[in-house]
Amino acid sequence: ATGHKLYLIIDEYDNFANEVMASQMRGIDRYQELVGGEGVIKLFFKTVKASAEGRGLDRVFITGVSPVVMSDITSGYNVVKDITWIDEYHDLCGFTGKELDDILSRVIAECPDEWRSPEKRAEAHSMLRTFYNGYRFGAEEHDSLLYNPTLVLYFFDFFSRYCRYPEKMLDQNLAMDRNRIQFVAGLPHGETVVNQALNIEQPLTVPELADDFGIDALLKNEQGPGFLVSLLHYLGVLTRMGRDPFGKLQFTIPNLVVRKLYVERMRDSFLCTFEHIKLRDEVSEIFYTTGEPGPLCDFIEARLLKVFDNRDLRWSNELVVKTLFLVALFNDAAYIMDSETSIDRGYGDLSLIIRPDMRKYQLLDHLLEFKHLRWEELGAKNAGMRELSREELRELPPVAGKLAQAEAKLAGYRETLERVHGEKLRLHTHPV
Repeated sequence: ATGHKLYLIIDEYDNFANEVMASQMRGIDRYQELVGGEGVIKLFFKTVKASAEGRGLDRVFITGVSPVVMSDITSGYNVVKDITWIDEYHDLCGFTGKELDDILSRVIAECPDEWRSPEKRAEAHSMLRTFYNGYRFGAEEHDSLLYNPTLVLYFFDFFSRYCRYPEKMLDQNLAMDRNRIQFVAGLPHGETVVNQALNIEQPLTVPELADDFGIDALLKNEQGPGFLVSLLHYLGVLTRMGRDPFGKLQFTIPNLVVRKLYVERMRDSFLCTFEHIKLRDEVSEIFYTTGEPGPLCDFIEARLLKVFDNRDLRWSNELVVKTLFLVALFNDAAYIMDSETSIDRGYGDLSLIIRPDMRKYQLLDHLLEFKHLRWEELGAKNAGMRELSREELRELPPVAGKLAQAEAKLAGYRETLERVHGEKLRLHTHPV
């Protein structure tokens, strides 16, 4: 005996569980072989448990645990303590704002002088906050939001080499998160919950977090919204944002990188042919560079609105239209979209602010404000309305009134944005 204590550290041991997320048929069979009965994983943890009972193993620390595997392995390895949501460990798996500032200072010190100005430093910090911040693992709302360490290290690895921002702010190491979102969307009613997550005005809520995510629970015919929201939270693609007036837990998409994964999943389901994708690229580029919304609106009406049947449209509101514009226009290589400034409802319904490193190109900033009218508010039958041109519709008193409200809001938002961005702003506003 050496007199030293023996510790076992296991990281990312549950990659096999990701097969469940990728293939609900082949993956589930393979998963059950490994975890169930006398499977390799179950036997392994029985051995670990026995070794910790006076046979030399003092402590075991496991990270990278999916909630699915946590539920299934603990039936045999029933001596674990889950520290994921304990407040004092809140910042164990993410960078705090202070830690990020320290790293940024050291990296910028090796860059040309232009990066050492307060303005450029603030710009870099804003980029990091918008794309990578937003995670909360503790139970307390006063816990500071954390930066995703995988994304931050990816950013600084690139920035330290070239002293510029990466063109792609998403590290492909997080590509598995896209599969996880798709997996939840494929569960009964999962599509509804995943799409609702994009609505920043009405956060997803649950009375309490669910904690039983074993494979049997996932294979159950139907689960409630609380189960689905909790699963997205445990998988790292939703984060806690506080409580509503009734004490329910509220959840939101943490940052722009994760929002991109949600939007891309929806876009892929809407635009599944070469021609659709090509046309989307063409009309969005016209909008980005000229501010002309006509081709974009025609595309959304002709293609994207078709994914909703007439019953859905009768009960829709401006959120549906905003989501479709977001799907059509999302481009984080050129724009900061739905950034923190728009999430706090200060800058209109949908904002496309040019990324600092893309202002040298012929792009425009855009701000959109959406209004919605029900058919009965127009005082006309559906068939008659469909015969009117877009210009004729705009002249109808109810429509003109809504557009005037949107214009007034946009004028106020413009003043705020011009104060923030100064003369470099090339803002076009769009009431929709």
